[in-house]
Amino acid sequence: MTYFLSKAGMDFFIAFGVVIGGSMLAGIGSVFMLMPPATAMLDTALRLKIWAIVAAIGGSIDPVKVIESNLMVGQLSPVAQQICFILFAFLGAHMGTELVRLVTKGAL
Repeated sequence: MTYFLSKAGMDFFIAFGVVIGGSMLAGIGSVFMLMPPATAMLDTALRLKIWAIVAAIGGSIDPVKVIESNLMVGQLSPVAQQICFILFAFLGAHMGTELVRLVTKGAL
């Protein structure tokens, strides 16, 4: 249980950090390029969302492989764990995106 909670928490915060960090750097870069930072930040957050999830769950096909191989042999516990890890990563990326939307007041 401890492994599950720590891995789920790390997935959440990695995805959250990818979205927040990428958006902040896009905002800084847009200032140097004389573009509106709020628009660049929100656009970047929306585009980074899926990549934040991929980065959080390991950046490879391994989680999908775990789901497929365990589902075929009837072991549902590892399948449920992997799906939960993906959901936690999605929640982190979504919360990061919503925080950027809140800070930029929906600039798009």
